[in-house]
Amino acid sequence: MVGKGLRFVAVAVVALFGVGACALESQPGQAGGDPQSVSAGQGATGASASPDPAASPTVEPSPTVKPTPTPTTTTTKKAPKPKKQPKPGCPQGDSQREVEVALAKLGTFGKVTVDGKQSDADCVAIKKFQQRYGISPAAGRAGPTTADVAQRLAATDTSKCKTGSGTTFCLDLTHQTAWAMRGGKVVLKPTVTRTGMPGFATPTGAYSVQNKALKEWSNPYEVWLPYWQRFNGGIGFHETTTYIHTKSIGSHGCANLLHSDAVAFYELGKVGTRVYVFGRRPGT
Repeated sequence: MVGKGLRFVAVAVVALFGVGACALESQPGQAGGDPQSVSAGQGATGASASPDPAASPTVEPSPTVKPTPTPTTTTTKKAPKPKKQPKPGCPQGDSQREVEVALAKLGTFGKVTVDGKQSDADCVAIKKFQQRYGISPAAGRAGPTTADVAQRLAATDTSKCKTGSGTTFCLDLTHQTAWAMRGGKVVLKPTVTRTGMPGFATPTGAYSVQNKALKEWSNPYEVWLPYWQRFNGGIGFHETTTYIHTKSIGSHGCANLLHSDAVAFYELGKVGTRVYVFGRRPGT
């Protein structure tokens, strides 16, 4: 009886300690071990972790390492140079061929081709001509005004002016042009003028400059006359006060000039300078 009782106790003791041994050997990280269980009071955050040295060590969070930014190489592309836009050509006018013929004869405004067709060279020459003689707009179109001025200048015969020994101002009423000569040579090339309108025709003949003034007041017409040079009573050369190419009007006998021409005549002329007027303005 005693023997059986002792064997029973021994079996019980072995059974008890066998269970405890399995529980202690079951450590995390060991081969064949199961993960350590979490007690009921331990939250998901691990705030109630056991201080038991045998328990899993608390793993400190790794410090946050900010990534070093990779330097970005910015390649600045140069903006492409804008393409040069082709210059628009001049529109062709109704008097293209007439203007080409006249400009070719004058020969001082660039190369033109007499073919009745607008070209880049024609465009440049016509614009230059229009700018010189105050034709508006100076767009290179060979219109009737451009043709009229060009043909009048091309038809002017400077040899018809009777000159003296000194400087002579020449006034061609037929072509409505004016120029200056000295010693038989042209010193101011023919330019446009506008003389007396019907009822106020500029008289022909040989005269001389009688007085000069940078600005003369016209009593009967109440207007200033810039770069005034009187040569016959109340008639003289002066800068025009209106658009010189309006042919439907005219002066009261004076010789109207563009600004640049009035200045050139004023600087060249002196009291006593000879003035020769010939021809007849159409319509007078």
